[in-house]
Amino acid sequence: MDVINEIIQNSAIGTISKMYKSMVLLLFATIVSMLFTMFILLLYVGTHTNIQFGY
Repeated sequence: MDVINEIIQNSAIGTISKMYKSMVLLLFATIVSMLFTMFILLLYVGTHTNIQFGY
């Protein structure tokens, strides 16, 4: 946990208030979790999808 706090303090969001830091980290965690969920769904459903390339 000390390493994470050190990284946050030395980053661009290190000087803003705790509320904004929490909002930025929550937004980042939300985006990462959505990407991970989309990847899992793509692996699960993608094998059954018929993809056609054309005009």
